[in-house]
Amino acid sequence: MQKKPPIQTTFIDRPELAETFADSIHSFSFDGQTMRVEFCTTRFDEPKPPAPPTAKQYPVSRLVLPPATAIDLFNKLQQLMSALEKSGALRREPTPAKTVQ
Repeated sequence: MQKKPPIQTTFIDRPELAETFADSIHSFSFDGQTMRVEFCTTRFDEPKPPAPPTAKQYPVSRLVLPPATAIDLFNKLQQLMSALEKSGALRREPTPAKTVQ
């Protein structure tokens, strides 16, 4: 079976496309066909001392990716993390060795 050459695509920016801010990921799953990520933002309730602060988490976006795109996202995130490490903006903590009992 012959491998098809990749389709040449051109990126066309859409400046009118709104950005969505998220400060957490609520859920992350893979069902064998798609990877799903639910991004959330946290909104703090009105402070009521002496009670401890409370907040609510709201979904702001749900991203659904086919496996090939999920793999591409993973690879690009690894490249970004490597660049952040090289620049000194990120430092990996060594994982402690596990002891076998």
